[in-house]
Amino acid sequence: MAELQSTLTCPNCSHVKLETMPTDACQFFYECASCKTVLRPKAGDCCVYCSYGTVPCPPIQDGDSCCA
Repeated sequence: MAELQSTLTCPNCSHVKLETMPTDACQFFYECASCKTVLRPKAGDCCVYCSYGTVPCPPIQDGDSCCA
């Protein structure tokens, strides 16, 4: 069973926030609650959780491809 909590860290202002990851969709955009920067996945990553989170998204944890 995939872990659904991940702490996102904004690369712009270093703000951290614990978020619950969706299990039925990828999250391509995330707005930082502090500086309002809109985060997008890094090249090669499928979602913001894989790029900026402490835990990768549920499909990746389960060994699947994200958004398949």
